[in-house]
Amino acid sequence: MLVMQHFVVNPIEESTYILHDDSKEAVVVDCGAFYPEEKAAIARYIKEHGLTVKHHLLTHSHFDHIFGADFLFQEYGVKPAMHVAERATYEQASAQMRSFVGDAFELKVPPVGQLLESGDKVAFGAHVLEVIPTPGHTQGGVCYYCAEEGVLLSGDTLFYRSIGRTDLFGGDYATLVESIKQRLFCLPPQTKVYPGHGPATTIGDELMMF
Repeated sequence: MLVMQHFVVNPIEESTYILHDDSKEAVVVDCGAFYPEEKAAIARYIKEHGLTVKHHLLTHSHFDHIFGADFLFQEYGVKPAMHVAERATYEQASAQMRSFVGDAFELKVPPVGQLLESGDKVAFGAHVLEVIPTPGHTQGGVCYYCAEEGVLLSGDTLFYRSIGRTDLFGGDYATLVESIKQRLFCLPPQTKVYPGHGPATTIGDELMMF
């Protein structure tokens, strides 16, 4: 059985997810933990459940989704995996953050890990996540889909009653809409969608509202 723990973190209220099963192997998706207490809560959950962190997966690399990337690297030795087209956004994340919040904060990021492509599979325990490219919010944005459990981690591509912004670095509205229509709305309507901000939804609910 797949277990998913949801943490709402940092000043932008980003959603960080930990997925694991009976094997105790775990995947962290978009670790945006910024404050020490947020990092401590994630570490405590991992320790209390006896988990081994196998992967840190990025849906995209805007700064609010990678605040905790170096924390995971230092604590568990996992480098962030991302779509091959997302590397440029990741490497410019510090500059992008400064354009929003000024020079008061320094964003330290670890080296890039695995570079993913369309259809790649990420395995942990008895579960597999399929990489679905959904550019538009960023050039290399992706969603992660677990067909067996009917779960989609959509990052900032698809939200409850909304879609991601396209006025940021790498954004393009027409591309994002095409990604959603062609690559997400073909999934079963009962698929549960866990976005990068806000409440969960389903593909069927969003299809009716689109």
